[in-house]
Amino acid sequence: MTQVNDPRRCRESALNVAIRYIISSRQAENVLVFNGMFHVTISRDKPSGRSVDPLVVAPHFVIRTSSAVSPMFRNLVLIILCSCCLVPGGLSRGLRAAEGSWPQFRGPDRTDVSWEKGILKKWPPGGPPRVWLYRDTGVGYSGPAIAGGRLFIMGARDGSEQLMALDAASGKPLWSIELGEEFENRWGNGPRGTPTVDGPWVYALSARGNLVSASVTDGRVRWKRTMQQLGGSIPNWGYCESVLVDGDRLVCTPGGEQGALAALNKQTGEVLWHSQDFTDGAQYASIIAADHNGVRQYIQLTKQTLVGIHAENGDVLWRSGWSGQTAVIPTPIFHDSSVYITSGYGVGCKRIALGPRFSLQEIYANKVMKNHHGGVVLIDDHLYGYSDGLGWLCQDFASGEQVWREKQALGKGALTCVDGMLYCLDESDGSVVLAEASPAGWREHGRFVLEPQTQLRKPAGRIWTHPVVVGGRLYLRDQELLFCFDVAAR
Repeated sequence: MTQVNDPRRCRESALNVAIRYIISSRQAENVLVFNGMFHVTISRDKPSGRSVDPLVVAPHFVIRTSSAVSPMFRNLVLIILCSCCLVPGGLSRGLRAAEGSWPQFRGPDRTDVSWEKGILKKWPPGGPPRVWLYRDTGVGYSGPAIAGGRLFIMGARDGSEQLMALDAASGKPLWSIELGEEFENRWGNGPRGTPTVDGPWVYALSARGNLVSASVTDGRVRWKRTMQQLGGSIPNWGYCESVLVDGDRLVCTPGGEQGALAALNKQTGEVLWHSQDFTDGAQYASIIAADHNGVRQYIQLTKQTLVGIHAENGDVLWRSGWSGQTAVIPTPIFHDSSVYITSGYGVGCKRIALGPRFSLQEIYANKVMKNHHGGVVLIDDHLYGYSDGLGWLCQDFASGEQVWREKQALGKGALTCVDGMLYCLDESDGSVVLAEASPAGWREHGRFVLEPQTQLRKPAGRIWTHPVVVGGRLYLRDQELLFCFDVAAR
């Protein structure tokens, strides 16, 4: 075997060849990535609903092929995928870039980290050019999900919460459907969560707990459920979760005595299980999926508990206490058999390690990162986000120690990361900054101010929708105003 001194070049070269071959063969219908488990569906014909044969490779891959695919092609794909895995992170990063979509909250694997290439590393004066502005998204904080050239988002218009689809390239509206009565409170009305796209279907949860499965093409509703039917009740700030679709399951957090978590058949909405031994009330974080000890699990955080739930039956695999205050919002991070969590209102952060038989070891708990709701990203063993009272901050993932902080350059807000660059949004004045994700310090590479800004935001509200970057476009929202900027390198 030839020694390679530059792992990233090796990874990109191998993946480019692999992905180009699979796509050019026109036998690959779909590629999905979820937290290290990769589902590759290969078929010569369009999906016909027939059953497929799963082949499990180590604990990392599920390759599903139809009977029409030749064994030689199937084996070749298997060899390519396994070869890509000789370089750590190779397959995951390459497939995310090739997919060119952002189908759910925080991206394909819910890390809010994209390794898409060909993105500007420095902005021109005044920021990147605006491609389009859509002025009728309605009020709310829902973020965009982008897949198949369509953008899906929720907003409240004319007294009802709605799921809508736009053309991602032009911002032209395609369709909209009503989800139910508009949620109201003094921090801002309307839906909070981000839709989740899975193949030909999009799933959306309104702030009042109305869940739908609809066609991405025309909005035709396949099934409806409510969180109240699942035993839940609307939390103070409304349902903010972005539901998770994992394999054949849709997983959500209704909260309550029937079970804090529930899994539904994504095709029918039928209940598969409730987490009967975990009955906390719903908070505002979104579930992530992870594999540990050969077991698929769903990780969720509430005000009292960080928990791992068995994906097959809803049993509690492990749990760890948490002293959340007021509202617990940021999404957990799973990395290197560890779970990292943080929340605001003075609480702080914690990292636990999962051991054999799901034993737990607390690695640290401190107040370095006190992230309210703008999110945290993990890049090369360093965490980045806004910490209340401290400012924008870099934290060592292994030790929990602060590496640097910057409070003067930009106010509190949300972020995402693309190819090693942080896109940071100031929730108060709409400033958007491009900065390096580097433990060496805060290094800006451009900024601009979002203009125009809404006149519909309530006095207690801010610009709270997280930024999204995909396909060379930056998407930002301020209530009814949805912006698209060109950030592709030329």
